[in-house]
Amino acid sequence: MLSLKIVILGLLVAISDAVAIPANINYKDALSKSIIFFEGQRSGKLPPNQTLTWRANSALSDGAADNVDLTGGYYDAGDNVKFGFPMAFSVTMLSWSVIEFGKLIPADIDKAREAIRWGTDYLLKACSALPDAIYVQVGDPTSEHQCWERPENMSTQRSVYKITPSNPGSDVAGETAAALAAASLVFHKIDHKYAKTLRETAKKAFTFAESHRGSYSDSLSSAVCPYYCSYSGFQDELLWAAGWLYKATHNASYLNFAQSLNVDSNADTFSWDNKFPGADILLAQDFIINKNQAASSYKQQAEKFLCTVLPNSPTLSAKYTAGGLLYKMTPSNLQYVTSTSFLLGVYAKYLRISRRTFSCGNMVVTPSVLIRLVEKQIGYILGHNPQALSYMVDFGNNFPLHIHHRGSSIPSVHADAQAIGCDEGFQYYNTSNPNPNILTGAVVGGPDENDSFADDRDNYSQSEPATYINAPLVGTLAFLAGDQVLGKLF
Repeated sequence: MLSLKIVILGLLVAISDAVAIPANINYKDALSKSIIFFEGQRSGKLPPNQTLTWRANSALSDGAADNVDLTGGYYDAGDNVKFGFPMAFSVTMLSWSVIEFGKLIPADIDKAREAIRWGTDYLLKACSALPDAIYVQVGDPTSEHQCWERPENMSTQRSVYKITPSNPGSDVAGETAAALAAASLVFHKIDHKYAKTLRETAKKAFTFAESHRGSYSDSLSSAVCPYYCSYSGFQDELLWAAGWLYKATHNASYLNFAQSLNVDSNADTFSWDNKFPGADILLAQDFIINKNQAASSYKQQAEKFLCTVLPNSPTLSAKYTAGGLLYKMTPSNLQYVTSTSFLLGVYAKYLRISRRTFSCGNMVVTPSVLIRLVEKQIGYILGHNPQALSYMVDFGNNFPLHIHHRGSSIPSVHADAQAIGCDEGFQYYNTSNPNPNILTGAVVGGPDENDSFADDRDNYSQSEPATYINAPLVGTLAFLAGDQVLGKLF
């Protein structure tokens, strides 16, 4: 029976050493809601099948002043700016989630693809001026953060920012290339023409990133810093993009390029900024599964990273709270929990398929070791924690009610059509009343290193959701939900 399920799912996975999944966590419900969240972040003209009906059309003139259509895409978090760097990373991670675990979630796969396409449609527009420029941001973050307005009738300046050969941004261009390449793999069997467009545009974005090297933080300065500075530089995005283009095209020149970077990052964090661990695990698959010796070094790098986060590993550098939560840093620590958990789950899958283990010193690491840690982290997020609080909005009976999110905290335009101005909106920021609009599926920044959490809009570090918190969580929940419903595949 188990082997039959594996055939059905298309996963060549061994079943021994199974890990029990807590029966009292409804991972399928959490998965569905984690995808719905992206509807709450949509910019542009909303589709008829919009689930979160308190949202409405917004930013329909984005790019018009610069004679370019930049409508659509996603607002990054609780504000109304479209930051291209974290948006592209979110699309990459949504795509990777579907690539690895999409067959486990037939009921949610269409919604997941919708979420990806909403992002890629925008990124294609952002790349419409190639090879001369890539548009990387819409909205002035300084004026935006001085106001508290819902996106439907915001009054802040919708400035457009771009990178060019003379003002480069290899980091954001590389991430854009990665997002488009990864998404091409999502659509290649169901929409060949669209997948080809994504793939060809990814190639152009990568060429731009590689040919005009530099950091977008240097080129755009205060427009992106301190919000989304590229602290890790751009080498990681070049490696990441090359890895995804290698997967999407099967062209060995991209693997050769990745190897030519000769990077040994020692990175212990995977995020919208630092892609090294993700790139290493992505490329390690080619050695683990396909036995390509040219990719063997990435397996070593991947396992070195994993050993830094595994409890009881002699090279553990990560910290854990008393309640068992992986704790990296503030703000928004849960972004690191969801991204790390995703990598753990993906690597567990690779180990299972290849019937491998690895070692952290004298500690033998089996797939079950990785998955137990994933379960603990996701369980914590969903309510198994000292606060007995679900950090996902609208999941469970106890979740944050005062999240730092403009659209959620201000009455919907359907309830109050009159414009609520920049300063006027702060009455909703400062009120002790719960947010009137439920942003279903939003995962907030989460507790501090002492497992403490303040459900307060003013505490953005803990109470603000973001697309890059949810995006890797989708894949992890897809694995856990499919495993829970269809049997213990791992």
